[in-house]
Amino acid sequence: IRRENFRLYLRHMQARRPKTMLVMEAPGYRGCRLTGVPVTSRKVLLEGVPELDFFGEEKGYHLTHDPEFENVYGEQSATIVWGTLAQLGHLPLIWNTFPFHPHKAGKPLTNRPPRAPEKALGAHFLEAMLTLFQPKQVIAIGNVAHDTLSKIGLECAKVRHPAQGGKNDFVAGLTELLGN
Repeated sequence: IRRENFRLYLRHMQARRPKTMLVMEAPGYRGCRLTGVPVTSRKVLLEGVPELDFFGEEKGYHLTHDPEFENVYGEQSATIVWGTLAQLGHLPLIWNTFPFHPHKAGKPLTNRPPRAPEKALGAHFLEAMLTLFQPKQVIAIGNVAHDTLSKIGLECAKVRHPAQGGKNDFVAGLTELLGN
């Protein structure tokens, strides 16, 4: 189900041809780990983002049936990111510097920053996405994304990650870069 959601996301993005790409850190256990889609919670996936005519059950997205996660519906960063994009009326491609869920050993219900070898591996996927979509504007969301993009030779704007108290700076930064 996650793989099919991811395929659908890429097909929808390919059809929309976004000119902007947001690069974030890595999948979290309450978001992409469950949905297959970067920075997307179960709530966003199923309910969609009507202002952007994106996601939603009616567009073919589905939830996994994982008993450990029956009560996990929202995810803070996903709510902030998609809410901000909805307010701005802007649909970018969203990708992570490391496209797999990094967690503490033996504890899949945790998140941790990607390690250097993981970021190096993720850079190959990131470069492939940049080649495939050729965005005109790339925005790093947070330090990990900015460092990874710099290491592959791409200078870009950086906005504070919305997690851990960064919501206001994230919204202000994205509004400055994408606002009409």
